[in-house]
Amino acid sequence: MKKLTVTLAATALAALPGLAFAQEAAAETPDINPYIFTTLLFLIGGFLVFWMAAGFAMLEAGLVRSKNVTMQLTKNIALFSIAAIMYWLIGFNLMYPGEWMIEGVMGPWFSITSLETVGLDAADASLDYASVGSDFFFQLMFCATTASIVSGTLAERIKLWPFLIFVAILTGVIYPIEASWQWGGGFLSEMGFSDFAGSTLVHAAGGFAALAGALILGPRIGKYKDGKTIPMPGSNLALATLGTFILWLGWFGFNGGSQLAMGTVGDVTDVSRIFANTNMAAAAGAVAALLLTQALFKKPDLTMVLNGALAGLVSITAGPLDPSLFGALWIGAIGGVIVVIVVPMLDKLQIDDVVGAIPVHLVAGFWGTFAVPFYTEGTSFVTQIIGFVAIGAFTFIVSGIVWFILKATMGIRVSEEDEINGLDMAELGMEAYPEFKAG
Repeated sequence: MKKLTVTLAATALAALPGLAFAQEAAAETPDINPYIFTTLLFLIGGFLVFWMAAGFAMLEAGLVRSKNVTMQLTKNIALFSIAAIMYWLIGFNLMYPGEWMIEGVMGPWFSITSLETVGLDAADASLDYASVGSDFFFQLMFCATTASIVSGTLAERIKLWPFLIFVAILTGVIYPIEASWQWGGGFLSEMGFSDFAGSTLVHAAGGFAALAGALILGPRIGKYKDGKTIPMPGSNLALATLGTFILWLGWFGFNGGSQLAMGTVGDVTDVSRIFANTNMAAAAGAVAALLLTQALFKKPDLTMVLNGALAGLVSITAGPLDPSLFGALWIGAIGGVIVVIVVPMLDKLQIDDVVGAIPVHLVAGFWGTFAVPFYTEGTSFVTQIIGFVAIGAFTFIVSGIVWFILKATMGIRVSEEDEINGLDMAELGMEAYPEFKAG
C-alpha cells in the first residue's frame, strides 16, 4: 500500500506545470558537492596535520635536556615557516608537475603556485576535485612533517643555521622530487607502488635524511663510553606525552585527508574507516611497547610507549583504508615492537638519535610500506620494496651530499664547550627554564 501511494504521488507531481522544466534544469546544474566536501576535507585535514607541528615541538622539547629546549622550539617553528615558503616557491609544482622535465622523475623547477581568483565561479572550478588553495595547504603539511622528523634526531649538537639551510633544500627540492614519483604520477606510481598517506614518502624519507645527518654529525659528547650507552634523560616527560597525544590527534587528518575525496557516501565512509584503523594501530603500538618493555626491562618505559604509539601510526599510514580493525591492530603492534628492538640496536652502532625518530619513522615506515599487500589488492611485496629502496637511496644520498657540503663550508656542529653548556645559551642566548639550573 505504501509503495502504491508513493507511486501515485510521484505521478501527480510529474503532472504539475513547470515541474518537468525544473527537473531538466536541475539535471543540467553541475554537482558541486564533491568539490565543496573534498575542499572541506583538505582544510580540516590540513589544520589537523598542522597541529602535528605542535606535537613534534612538544615531543622534542620534552625529550631533550633542559639546556637545549629553546633551541628545539626555535628549530620547529622556523622549519615549518621555511617549508611553507619553499613549498610555495618550488615544491608544490615540482611534486605535482603538469609537464615533466624528465618523464616520471622530475617536474619543472621554479614554477610558483598560484591560487584561484577571488569569488571563483562554479563553471571555472575543478568540480571533480578541490580548490587549489586547499590542496596546496594540505600537501604543505606533509612536506613540513618530513623536516620535523630530522629535527629531533640531530638535537643537542647541531648549529641552527646549517640545519635551517638543509630544511630549505629538503622541503623545496628533495621531498617534492621523491614524492612526485608516487603522488605526482611518476615512475613508482606507474610501477604499482602503493603508499596511501606516506609511510615511505614522508616518514621514511624524513628518517633517511635524519640518518644521513646523524652519521655525519656524530653522537653527543658522553653518549657512548667504553662500549656502553650513557643515558641522557629528557627534561620533561609530561611535555613529551602531550606531544605524542597531539601527534596522535593530528594523524587523523594525515591519514583521513589522504582519501582525497569526500563527495560520496562511499568516500566519507572510507574516511571514517581510516580514522578507526589509524586509532587502532596507535593503540596497539603503545600496548605492544608497554608489554615488551615490561618483559625485557622488568619495568615499563614511558618513552618507549610514546614512540610505540607513534610507530603504530607510521606503520598503518601506508595502507590505513583496506585492513580490518584486527589488521590495523597487528600491523600497529609490530610497529611498537620495532621501536623497542631498534632503539638499543642504534645505540650499539653508536648512532645517536635523541628522540628515536629513526626507529619510529624509517624502520616502522618500511614495515608499514611492506605490509600493504597483506590487505590491498593489486600490490606486491617486491614492488613495495623497490619503491622503498628507490626513495630511501635518493633521500639518503642527496641528504648526505648536502650535509657534507654544509659541514665543509660552514660547519654543522657546535663547539665542545657550547655543547656542554647547552645550545640555548650558546646559539640563542636564552633559556627555556631560566629559574632552574640547566641540566
